[in-house]
Amino acid sequence: MGSDGFLFDMSGIDLNARIRTRADVEKKNPHRDQMSLLDWIVWEYPDRVQGIGLKHVREDEFWVKGHFPGKPMFPGVMMVEAGAQLACYLYMLRKTEPSLVAFLRIEKAAFRATVIPGDDLFLLCNQVKVGRRNFKCDIQGMVRSKPVFDARITGMMIDPR
Repeated sequence: MGSDGFLFDMSGIDLNARIRTRADVEKKNPHRDQMSLLDWIVWEYPDRVQGIGLKHVREDEFWVKGHFPGKPMFPGVMMVEAGAQLACYLYMLRKTEPSLVAFLRIEKAAFRATVIPGDDLFLLCNQVKVGRRNFKCDIQGMVRSKPVFDARITGMMIDPR
């Protein structure tokens, strides 16, 4: 972890960049409609072991009305899911054949601040271990240059049937 509390050194990374679109992500990830949570890829390390994605939290999303009425907060489980989608995307960039990847484990999840409609949630991913069929990643969320959550996830390729 960097001295600023982030997973890796962010100096020199342009958070205003948009190098991949939702459509690009959907070429690798199967998530669609309300469950496609990555709006943009902001940065990828050349060997794809690290990356930054962006989810713009909108007021018209399905959870806003009920989580919580009058004080909407982006659910923590959705933050982790968004980070897991970034991890799956980075993992699948190395694969030549289309496949289905699911995440199997969440460890050490901690939530440090609320995320609300209008926020830009930057998602950081640092791959810890990568195998032929599975991976382990540290993920983190950031809003207004402050960490809002972090966790370690494990994912694995699964039978698409």
